[in-house]
Amino acid sequence: MSMKWGATAAIVVVAGLLGAGTAAAQNAGPSLPNLPSDLVPKPQQLTGGGNVQQTDGPVADVALKVLRDGSLSVTEKVTVPGGQQLTSRVPLRVPAGDDQDRVYAVRDVKTEGAATSQLTGDQLVLTFAGGAGTVTYLVDGAVADQGGRQQARWQVASGFDTPLAKLTASFLAPSPELSPVDCFAGPVGSSRRCTLAELDHTGVVRLEQNDVGPGDRVDLLVGLPANTAPATAKFAEIGLLANAFALTPLTGIVFAVLLVLLVAAGVFVWRRRKQDAGALRTATGPVEVLLRDGDRVFFASPDGVLPGQVGTVVDETVDVVDISATVVDLAVRNYLWLAEIPGQHGQDWQISRRNPPDEHLHDFERAVCETLLPEGTDTVLVSQLRARGGLDLRRISDAMYTDVVTKRWFSRRPDTARGRLTWLGAGIFALGLAATAVLTFTVGDALLGVAVALAGLGVVAAAALLPSRTARGRA
Repeated sequence: MSMKWGATAAIVVVAGLLGAGTAAAQNAGPSLPNLPSDLVPKPQQLTGGGNVQQTDGPVADVALKVLRDGSLSVTEKVTVPGGQQLTSRVPLRVPAGDDQDRVYAVRDVKTEGAATSQLTGDQLVLTFAGGAGTVTYLVDGAVADQGGRQQARWQVASGFDTPLAKLTASFLAPSPELSPVDCFAGPVGSSRRCTLAELDHTGVVRLEQNDVGPGDRVDLLVGLPANTAPATAKFAEIGLLANAFALTPLTGIVFAVLLVLLVAAGVFVWRRRKQDAGALRTATGPVEVLLRDGDRVFFASPDGVLPGQVGTVVDETVDVVDISATVVDLAVRNYLWLAEIPGQHGQDWQISRRNPPDEHLHDFERAVCETLLPEGTDTVLVSQLRARGGLDLRRISDAMYTDVVTKRWFSRRPDTARGRLTWLGAGIFALGLAATAVLTFTVGDALLGVAVALAGLGVVAAAALLPSRTARGRA
């Protein structure tokens, strides 16, 4: 009997406990027992994947929330190890196609802790010193209408000057129906997915990105139901010139190659000028030009170099001094006779033929004789030459320039060498200008034409600076 009463008492106690539990459950709502962590379902992962590891270095946590007026509330919490500083340059004007930019506006910026902010032009500059810092601000222009729905877009991270070890972020909107969700990381324009971007069961988008490099951006795009918030996105047309002269990877490579070529050409010209100037400054001993043959003294040019040739080699130009030196040299060698005589206006000079030109004369010397004393003329006064309006020295100049090239003192005629290079450079420059104009109004990349024009200017500069003397001419 006692056993029956004991069993009955146990049943009553258990029933009482169950009744109390039922009453409590009715007051608190239904509950589920905790499942092992490996059985809890993960939120749907939409993009990216992988586990996020704890890493030393600056870390950032960003909270984004679309407000009902269409603005985007942003809270950035950044922790920087002591002794370091991190700066972020948030662009407020980003490309949105070939002919327009998307324009954002930032207002109500507030900072706490080791954080400072500066709003300049088309960017928001945030600086975080060692420790923890928080920046909050509102963004206008993040929500846009798109194909019967809406889309919120913002660069969660951008323009850091120091690697960011880890970035976490959350995104909230008035409506939890957020789809699709896209997140891109890396340099501007890259299509690499973020480490993790997912929509959890509460309607919150969460993303994580490891190792955000300097200059990288993390771009978050979230689809919203239509009329979730007023569309605040603004777009600005890109001017024709701004678009045509934008620096692209192609134009950047071309300018880098051009810079290398210009530097190489500059070094080459500098070395040639240094060698040329050094040769002209080299000290030489006295040269005996008067030789004796018994009682007879005669002139002998050193190494067979004639006076007129010396002047042309030294200054790369045939001038009156070089021609006059040739006349005196011909008189010394008994081809001409020079005599000072009284004239109507003082002293005058008489030039006479002493011996006819022979095979021992150079072409330019023969040209001097024939220009001063044409066929049928054996003597002439300098005053008579002046009265005729001077002499046409072009034949003499051409012959002297040809002579120094024949002697291999110059690689090319010094008078026409610069002229040809100058005309070549001018042609390249004109071609570059024409290409710039055509590219500006067609396919863009007008900087390619600018590069060609700069190359032409480089050729013109080289023509003016590059000596044409050879090693033999410098010796």
